[in-house]
Amino acid sequence: MKKLKSFFNTVKAEILKQIINLTSQLIAVNLSEEQNFPSEKDGSIYISGNHDLAVALKNIPYSEIYSLLNREKNYNIKMVDGALIQLMYSFNNQGELEKYRLAFFPSPNLEEFQNNSEIYEQDEVYADILDKNIVTSPIRFDFDPKNFKILDHSKSHLTIGQYRNCRIPLTAPITPNIFIDFILRNFYNTARIKFTSDLSFELKNGFGECIHDEERAILHMDIT
Repeated sequence: MKKLKSFFNTVKAEILKQIINLTSQLIAVNLSEEQNFPSEKDGSIYISGNHDLAVALKNIPYSEIYSLLNREKNYNIKMVDGALIQLMYSFNNQGELEKYRLAFFPSPNLEEFQNNSEIYEQDEVYADILDKNIVTSPIRFDFDPKNFKILDHSKSHLTIGQYRNCRIPLTAPITPNIFIDFILRNFYNTARIKFTSDLSFELKNGFGECIHDEERAILHMDIT
């Protein structure tokens, strides 16, 4: 039992280390405009300061959700285009992963970039965020086994937008490294390619599978 608890405590320490390292790397390449380094208490790894997340689940317009999160600095990282990133993990008394929330809230208003695009067009880093036809949509990865329901609420899932019943099953929980790599590849790919040598983090996933057989039979994301 001591060895098992030690293993999970090591995982918790690794998760915290990854978040700190990711934040530092994004600062170094100027992709992070503002940031809050994580805090750790009673098994939870959360955002320093105000970390009440209830607002993100309320039935209010997305622009209001974003504005409140931004105003309260309720994020780990604020990207150069205004997108907000949250990374929070909770572990139980035995040190086992109990829950997490990994969220990406793009800025609903890119007028500053679009109206002054000549400033940013000189640097290819901004190529992915200047198009006027971009439709912003929040993305959230959750691990929430306590509310598990087969084919309705997967233990590990992806939610696109604020759709109440959008829960795309994942085969397993994911690490901060895998989440940030997903965000960079899909929304900041030009910058990711430019800073390949500076953005270096291991993508090996340390969590075991949690997907149900019936969920495996439908469209899902395999991250193992």
